[in-house]
Amino acid sequence: MADPSLPELEAQRAWLYGQLAATGDFRRGTVSENYRRCGNPNCACARPEHPGHGPRYLWTRTVPGRGTRGRQLAPEEVDKVRRELVGYQQFGALSEQIVEVNEAICEASPVSAPAAGGGSAREEAEGEKGGSAPGSRPSSPPR
Repeated sequence: MADPSLPELEAQRAWLYGQLAATGDFRRGTVSENYRRCGNPNCACARPEHPGHGPRYLWTRTVPGRGTRGRQLAPEEVDKVRRELVGYQQFGALSEQIVEVNEAICEASPVSAPAAGGGSAREEAEGEKGGSAPGSRPSSPPR
């Protein structure tokens, strides 16, 4: 089977961008369902066969540089948050597909000739640039 042409790859990327735009709201993390015992020895939850009080729902996620964060969800929020978590999985899958298609586009794109007069005489004679000057790298964005 032949590799897709550059126009076919660009059409696929445009379609993926459309799918990405249609993803809707999303969030990362997980929802856990928990039961707990209150500690009161006279409560029904103190019996061995009792599962405990609950369910209680907790949405947790990892926040870069801050660790794990969580928030207890109200029962009416659970379905909404679970849909948004599925949306994040769709976002991740589409993002990966977009990267793969973009890499294929980069490989399929022709190498363009350098612009006339764009390089120095030494660069043209040697065929390579000399690299970056010290301190010419872009700095990280401020935090």
